[in-house]
Amino acid sequence: MKGKRIMALSASLLLAGGLLAGCGGNNANNAANNAGGTNKGANAGNTATDSTKPVTINMFTASPEYTDAFNAYIAEYKKVKPNVTINLEIMQADYNTVLKSKIAAGSTPDVFQTTAGGDIDTFAEYSADLTNEPLAAAMTDAVRSNMTSSDGKVLGLPVKGNLFVLMYNKKLLADAGITDVPKTTAELDDAITKLEAKGITPFANAYKEWWVWKHIFQHFVDAAATDAGIDAKTLVGNFIAGDTTFKDHPMLYNNFFNFIDTTIKHGTDKPLERDSNAEVSDFALGKAAFMTGKGAWDEEAIKKITPDFDLGIAGYPVSDKPEQSQIITGADQALRINKDSAVAAQTIEFFNWLYTSEYGKNWFSTVAKVIPPIKDAPMPDLQMPKEMEEILKTEKSGDLSVNYSLDTFHQKFGELMQAYIGGSKTKDQAIDEIQKAWIQFGSAEQ
Repeated sequence: MKGKRIMALSASLLLAGGLLAGCGGNNANNAANNAGGTNKGANAGNTATDSTKPVTINMFTASPEYTDAFNAYIAEYKKVKPNVTINLEIMQADYNTVLKSKIAAGSTPDVFQTTAGGDIDTFAEYSADLTNEPLAAAMTDAVRSNMTSSDGKVLGLPVKGNLFVLMYNKKLLADAGITDVPKTTAELDDAITKLEAKGITPFANAYKEWWVWKHIFQHFVDAAATDAGIDAKTLVGNFIAGDTTFKDHPMLYNNFFNFIDTTIKHGTDKPLERDSNAEVSDFALGKAAFMTGKGAWDEEAIKKITPDFDLGIAGYPVSDKPEQSQIITGADQALRINKDSAVAAQTIEFFNWLYTSEYGKNWFSTVAKVIPPIKDAPMPDLQMPKEMEEILKTEKSGDLSVNYSLDTFHQKFGELMQAYIGGSKTKDQAIDEIQKAWIQFGSAEQ
């Protein structure tokens, strides 16, 4: 199974959200750096560690947008534990390939990053069990579930909480006389008509990116599960097992593709040439009223371009049922602690500090400026998290159903959708190959 799992990883970049600019570092030899480690393996996680012997923790991540934030908590921890040195290595496009190589060579980093959900099981044999650690107790219930393996063990640490929504420009909607954000497909059609009557392009898209497709699709998966009377995890499991098809679910066979067709027809030009940066720029400069496939990580980039941008968030209008238009929250990226690391105990101690100390509770909102994945932590002073809190007072969050499939599948899914809108595959051809990919790549157990 180990070889099967590592091979399955090679098709995925393990990126959720727009990881757009990479930076790298030099990761020194683990054995040499950690000669001063005092404990072997994660079973020592609750054991007191020697605070005088030098310890080096090698941390390998795929989140270049948080480089400064990570370095900030590393510097702060140095004040708490002067003997601990944390080497941070960050990559982007080649991250998965390099991680696979490190694991295959037996040089698994002390800390490494994967997607959450299904990949929690993929990397289970390399991950320390954190179930009884203070950091696990600090997680919100939704996030903790995203970090939990199929056998009930907490094997990951959330990089951040996340938010997946249809973003909209409040000013442009008001200019078009749209007083209520559309929640149904009919309301969306009406909004499109009003926007175009004012010369406003309805949609900014980033369909050059494979990962934006999964962010849109999951809203339709959630609705399809509701229509079928099951939860999203069960529905995805049925697709992976080959026990259901798109034609069994009109929400996927019709509504999803109709929505994509609508965003192409009423969106920015050359959709397969628009990447994440281009989409953010289009949206921030007022060239489109809605932005698809994105999430909370984009707010700062939007505000850098247009500081007074009035940003709104909503669920996708997926059907004629307004209650199926839901925002989606949760954690889709995980850090893992190598259970066989010579410094597993010291690494767990470090993350217990980050997730439970006053500094750590405030780090998420004030330094990283992300939605905290832990309880009793303040929200960042940003518009999207504040609007999320207001929405969740009266509405439920949708299920983060991307977590129930591996990114090996999601990348193939995105490529097939690109082929569909590019005209090289018909709808039925794309669907047939998507269903085959779900069976082949959807689960670590395949």
